[in-house]
Amino acid sequence: MPILNRAAELQREVTEWRRHLHANPEILYDVEQTAAFVAQKLKEFGVDEVVTGLGRTGVVGVIKGRGESNRAIGLRADMDALPLEEISGKPWASQSPGKMHACGHDGHTAMLLGATKYLCETRNFNGSVVVIFQPAEEGGRGALAMVEDGLMDRFGIQEVYGMHNMPGKSLGSFAIRKGGIMAAPDKFSITITGRGGHAAEPHNTADTIVIGAQIVNALQVIAARNANPLRSVVVSVTQFHAGTTHNIIPEEAIITGTVRSLDEGVRDLAERRIREIAEGIAAAHDARIAYDYERACPVTVNHAAETEHAARAAIDIAGTASVDTDVDASMAGEDFAFMLQSRPGAYIMIGNGDTPGLHNPAYDFNDEVIPYGISYWVRLAEQRLTD
Repeated sequence: MPILNRAAELQREVTEWRRHLHANPEILYDVEQTAAFVAQKLKEFGVDEVVTGLGRTGVVGVIKGRGESNRAIGLRADMDALPLEEISGKPWASQSPGKMHACGHDGHTAMLLGATKYLCETRNFNGSVVVIFQPAEEGGRGALAMVEDGLMDRFGIQEVYGMHNMPGKSLGSFAIRKGGIMAAPDKFSITITGRGGHAAEPHNTADTIVIGAQIVNALQVIAARNANPLRSVVVSVTQFHAGTTHNIIPEEAIITGTVRSLDEGVRDLAERRIREIAEGIAAAHDARIAYDYERACPVTVNHAAETEHAARAAIDIAGTASVDTDVDASMAGEDFAFMLQSRPGAYIMIGNGDTPGLHNPAYDFNDEVIPYGISYWVRLAEQRLTD
């Protein structure tokens, strides 16, 4: 089954929706306009039940098929943008300074809307398709908020599926794997308190810059020597703040960074070793630290059977040669992990073609992907809800 003819027919209309969303980005849970746009479209399509305000600003639609089955699957798209200044130069570029859809959530939302319209027209399935439009994927745990608000139980969802675009992968191709496909994206902060003083008299200080530099270097030992080399972990220091001028050794320095892991044991190891390394180095220099470690979301783990279902739907659309069923895991994070902890399901990547990368100020979702994404969602829904 190649791209659906109806999906190709819908491309122009869905592109208009996508570009409207791109021009009007909203951040985290503050997606009221986007949610209202989505809810209005669902009502226009004839969705049987439309619920707003789930997980604060999420939107859910229920499409009932022709049969009497009580089976239900969930299809999820994210709605929020990023706090970034756009430089794409496109006519539909962000009209909101400091905000842009740099991760393609506008495309994800538009494709799922297109699939919803098709499924409402045909209803060629037995059961219910629950379309989920989630806020606050970018660091706000919107998926968890929707789950805790009763998403799965309220709508009887038995399986749940997600999709994300992938720049650099050929247009309309797909990639998936069983097990961990996206990392747990944690963050840490180390505040070093020493003794400040005159830069000409370092012997009378506990120099927080020297201490901090040693901590930054030593943290690389976690991946290089502490973790099993067969279990990936990334420890990256991304900020180092200290000092006010050239002749003062600062009393305080702050180091922040991120840990990415695909294994809960390695995650525990990294959290513990960062503390031990920082405390040990600080103590050796007569200083002390305050340590904070925040777990954002768990590893995104694809369930085996549901991964096979998703891959089969993708192969029906793109062909075997265009579906990678053992793609390398990504060290980026994805809060769809919370939904996959609540119900079995799978997360798949769809090729965005040769475009700037995600979270890049020049990025733009490739509208040529739209018919592939619509067709995938439709095929998956019809496949999972057969008579």
